[in-house]
Amino acid sequence: MLVKIEAIVRPEKTEQILAKLAEKGHTAVTRMDVYGRGKQAGIHIGDVFYDELPKELLFLVAEAAHEKEIVDVITTQARTSDLGNYGDGRIFVHAIENAYTISSGAEGL
Repeated sequence: MLVKIEAIVRPEKTEQILAKLAEKGHTAVTRMDVYGRGKQAGIHIGDVFYDELPKELLFLVAEAAHEKEIVDVITTQARTSDLGNYGDGRIFVHAIENAYTISSGAEGL
């Protein structure tokens, strides 16, 4: 079985996360610049209210057996302190029925 792991993380943590994933053999990753807000619904800094903050969306598809390892890498590398902070991000895991390579038509990873 395959899983798609999506992680919304702070932009300054992306390179660190990608390096550690590559070190563990997970090199196939897609990344996008995104904007959004979490449960805190924005942030006030002084008199300025930031409704949406810049984040990066990372996603990869892997064998389900690697899910815990990948989630642990992302969680460990994305945290901004030992206990974490608001805005450190979120991870979503989805079941994937299948994957196909466009150039070859090969099925699976």
